[in-house]
Amino acid sequence: MALVPTRLGKMLIWDAHAGFELRRVDDLATLSTWKDSGVNFLSINVGYDVNTWQDTVKALSLARDWLRRTDGYRLAGTVREIDLAIAEGEMAVAFDIEGMNALDGSLDMVRFYYDLGVRQMLFAYNINNLAGGGCHDEDSGLTDFGRAVMAEMNAIGMLVDCSHCGHRTTMEAMDCSSDPVVFSHSNARALRDHERNIRDDQAVRCAATGGVVGVNGIGLFVGDDEISTSAVTDHIEYYLDLIGAEHVGIGLDYFQDADTAPGFDETMAKNERYWPKSQYPSGRVRCATPSQFHEIAEALLRRNHREDVIRNVLGGNFRRVAEQVWK
Repeated sequence: MALVPTRLGKMLIWDAHAGFELRRVDDLATLSTWKDSGVNFLSINVGYDVNTWQDTVKALSLARDWLRRTDGYRLAGTVREIDLAIAEGEMAVAFDIEGMNALDGSLDMVRFYYDLGVRQMLFAYNINNLAGGGCHDEDSGLTDFGRAVMAEMNAIGMLVDCSHCGHRTTMEAMDCSSDPVVFSHSNARALRDHERNIRDDQAVRCAATGGVVGVNGIGLFVGDDEISTSAVTDHIEYYLDLIGAEHVGIGLDYFQDADTAPGFDETMAKNERYWPKSQYPSGRVRCATPSQFHEIAEALLRRNHREDVIRNVLGGNFRRVAEQVWK
């Protein structure tokens, strides 16, 4: 396991969501950023609603082939496989999908993606789709198709994620799911009033399902383009007070070259419905880096949080939920 500050010894670091867009096999070289920072498990985004379902399948093909050929990384579909990877000095990875456009309206695509390594999927990326409402849209709630998809996810062991979704959609999903539900990368709207952040009642309901809220490092969602470790830790600490130490984690949403990110800026400009100017006025995004996991651990320690609390936040809580849900 990764060696975090000496006072804490070895500690599992679980990043519940990577934000980089996988278009070419060369994009996977960025995984070294997490590995070199001591991250033990990473959920890699292989698709989101902006792209076609064919793009998602292509990304999965690229990632699976690269992982098969590359030393130091292992595709893991169970917590036991994660533990084995860690024991052998490898970084374990699984995949996630941001939005159900990737299903192309077909329920049987859920198991197809699961068999390829997808262990986490959310309903709608920012705007409405066939499954439910997005956080930047008129939220119509969870649709019949969304409910059917969620039931299939529960049945096969895929984690239900509510990040990027509308308030009503998330509350209905958490009422309906038979498994714990997560917000893999969502910050506190009480600290930063942005539509992508979530309200207290969403976080409290998530915890009631046995789930976890993962804090992200996106500057627009942390503060006023704020990516400092202290500011990210403020959101973690807010959730620790609100929902308890068993229900807080980290999904950093990091992508390399986030300070400039010309490719993503262009994507945002071409798809303003997904990123409305009122919410993304600068047309650019910065985010905290994986190296800040260590700094977050130290910051929590300085704020007098117990070692077991810090271990849960950095990885233990998401590991527990995955062990309960994945099959």
